[in-house]
Amino acid sequence: MGQRSVCPARAVRSMEVAVVANKSRLSFMLAALRIDPYILAMLGTVIAASVLPARGGVAVGLHTATSVAIGFLFFLYGTRLSTRQALEGLRQWRLHSLVFTATFVLFPALGLAGRLLVPWLLTPQLYTGLLFLCCLPSTVQSSIAFTSIARGNVAAAICSASFSNLIGIVITPLLVATFLATKVGGLSLGSVRDITLQLLAPFVAGQLLRRWIGEFVTQHKKILGPVDKGSILLVVYTAFSEGVVAGIWHELSPASLLRLIAINIVLLAIVLVATTVLARQFNFSRPDEIAIVFCGSKKSLASGIPMATVLFSAQTVGLVVLPLMLFHQMQLMTCAWLARRYADHTATPTISGAPSDKRPPEPDQPQLNHTTGASRAGRHRQRSNPRGRTVQTAMNSASDNSRM
Repeated sequence: MGQRSVCPARAVRSMEVAVVANKSRLSFMLAALRIDPYILAMLGTVIAASVLPARGGVAVGLHTATSVAIGFLFFLYGTRLSTRQALEGLRQWRLHSLVFTATFVLFPALGLAGRLLVPWLLTPQLYTGLLFLCCLPSTVQSSIAFTSIARGNVAAAICSASFSNLIGIVITPLLVATFLATKVGGLSLGSVRDITLQLLAPFVAGQLLRRWIGEFVTQHKKILGPVDKGSILLVVYTAFSEGVVAGIWHELSPASLLRLIAINIVLLAIVLVATTVLARQFNFSRPDEIAIVFCGSKKSLASGIPMATVLFSAQTVGLVVLPLMLFHQMQLMTCAWLARRYADHTATPTISGAPSDKRPPEPDQPQLNHTTGASRAGRHRQRSNPRGRTVQTAMNSASDNSRM
């Protein structure tokens, strides 16, 4: 009897251990793949809009709520971005010029070259989204987070990413008006007016009020963060609802979706290679190179979706933002891997005779003790500690990467 009562208890404990182990494996896989939980939330929103799209009066109410949410989003962006930091960073004008060129010259040039892929690889609607993606500014949070993990120039990343977002409020609509109005169509003077009223005016108001409310917004980031994300999910749901009603999924086949993913991969790879090569050609230090690569290769999802809602018609905006949503996840996964590579390479001592890449100097060698064993132990700790700190920094920063 006693033996029978013990066996079920052991079985229950074994099952509990197995459940915990499976959860640990799943968490490890998600962390290794760098799947952004916010992207999963967006995919769920897209599915919800596809199954239960808003119609009639509900759609009209959501459209009004979306306009208010977009204005509030850009008001918050204005209160968070420090104009002083962006302007103070202009002392490193060579670095910022290269990031600016990658963001607003190289990317749009590649987007225009993508016109050659229509219609045999891209539909006109998906090409519009690809070109719109190439006109967007860089991200702020993820650029800074990955630069920090890779042991790059964090101060330059803060200034460069902030400056990109500040100037992107004006440059992105101008680029879209120049390229899409003449080549794709669908953009009017009314859209420029909407950009001014819904995006630029709230952003400027936030900048003007930053002196009084900026500290409050910073201190209550945990409360206002879900408001940001919830507002963008509302915009996504409204956009895809109107697209579903207009028959958006009839224009998108699985084959065209796979081709779009492949084109996004190639686009990101070209920009990453180009920024790395240019940074080394102009003899930037390794920390500066890291800032250039991570600030110059990213596109802002948080700015892009609201802008697309203002710039494009309700029936087409769903397909327009699809390339951006895919690119966002790709840049997070790729840059997380690349940041660890940079950190590991920086932590590795320079081989004698190898060319210097201006990395920070290694810590002083430990003094030799009377025994060679103590000396070897000191050198072993010296080699192992930097890598341990890098891995720990990457693990601690993983949660920040889902905000970009």
